[in-house]
Amino acid sequence: MEYEAVIGLEVHAELSTKSKIFCSCTTEFGGQPNTHCCPVCLGMPGTLPVLNRKAVEYTIKAGLATNCTISYFTKQDRKNYFYPDLPKGYQISQYDLPLCKNGYIEIETENGKKKIRINRIHLEEDAGKLVHSEYGYYSYVDYNRTGVPLIEIVSEPDISSAAEAKAYLEKLKAILQFIGVSDCKMEEGSLRADVNISIRPKGSKELGERTEMKNLNSFRAVYRAIEAEIARQIEVVKSGGTIERETRRWDDARGESYPMRSKEDAQDYRYFPEPDLPPLIIKEELVERLKKELPELPDARKQRYMMEYGLPEYDAGVLTSSKELSDFFEEAAKVSNNIKAISNWVMGDMLRILNERNLEVSQIPFPPAYLAKLVALLDKGVINGPTAKKVFEDMFDSGKDPEVIVKEQGLEVLNDESILLQVVEKVIEENPNSVADYKKGKKKAIGFLVGQAMKATKGKANPQLLNELLIKKLEE
Repeated sequence: MEYEAVIGLEVHAELSTKSKIFCSCTTEFGGQPNTHCCPVCLGMPGTLPVLNRKAVEYTIKAGLATNCTISYFTKQDRKNYFYPDLPKGYQISQYDLPLCKNGYIEIETENGKKKIRINRIHLEEDAGKLVHSEYGYYSYVDYNRTGVPLIEIVSEPDISSAAEAKAYLEKLKAILQFIGVSDCKMEEGSLRADVNISIRPKGSKELGERTEMKNLNSFRAVYRAIEAEIARQIEVVKSGGTIERETRRWDDARGESYPMRSKEDAQDYRYFPEPDLPPLIIKEELVERLKKELPELPDARKQRYMMEYGLPEYDAGVLTSSKELSDFFEEAAKVSNNIKAISNWVMGDMLRILNERNLEVSQIPFPPAYLAKLVALLDKGVINGPTAKKVFEDMFDSGKDPEVIVKEQGLEVLNDESILLQVVEKVIEENPNSVADYKKGKKKAIGFLVGQAMKATKGKANPQLLNELLIKKLEE
């Protein structure tokens, strides 16, 4: 029997407000443990929360950007559970009246576009963080993160594979970054996902029992955890077992998951309206204002790149996959006459170097206009292709203007025919076997000879001129 996966994601994104959701403590990442917290975010007796207006506005913006309906009457609720990283013994969240509901985003799949429905987006506070000692003897609690505003974006179970889950997360991350409500730094925990997975016989409409994988903080972990859990569930069912409803922990290093606890139901949390915060009435004027403040979203920018710049859909998709990447490309494109070349450099060498050096786009040490200058140097024939790649690497090392690098290192293309002719004659003299091969009709031998000549000029020769001179000399 063939099985198919049914997957839903609960994505937690920390909002980029300067202060926490119910007090004025900073949301800045890091700092000495327990230095970014106060009696309010620790829930000390006698303290009262005050809702952060900016957090509400950011949540509404996230809802508008994901095609959600905005609730004009909403409230906060207490979600009761007892973990050491939750000092109050409850989390202030939203239960039956989320701020945003019934939205969707579109992703690209191998079978074309697919709409992933969003059930709800609700606003809540983050918990603290447990820090375990090296040998596991002790655990400490850092409450700096307690009270940082979060939105939880809950999808419908419309996702069918690990690849679709990754595409959904990438699109969601891009949208949140474009509208500026979250930095989505997964390495700092600003964006993390819980994955609900079940399997069922292919074609069946009935949902199977699901498991939940908690707090996955990289696209790679999400992908691998889903693949492994689907395989595990199929193996359990095929061997006559049943899937238990439970929460599991993913160990990315081992590529395995382990049971954590049985899955809680809503009644386990004993939700009730937060008595210290009044219901929230959202005015239509506010929603309209926030709608007008939304910037161009990734899909719209992708379409514009295709229409305005004539870029292929693939290029436009890659360039709009993150706001920083898109902004860099756009700034370079503004001052260049060769948009496709800018696109190729950004998608190729730039992403490669960023990946090799583990850098973010924001850490590129030169402005986008320098990339446009490099493309212009290449287009004008001042430098050749191999030299351009070398200069680009140097720009990452030094942050220098490419024109300065070319001038300082004397990297201009060598076009002097008399000098190149001397190089050609020397190469022919030193490589009699390749010359003989060429004269016997093995035309590919010219490639080796050109390579030797380029090596002799340290890559500075004009390759077209070099090729012409070599052929002319060989056929004399």
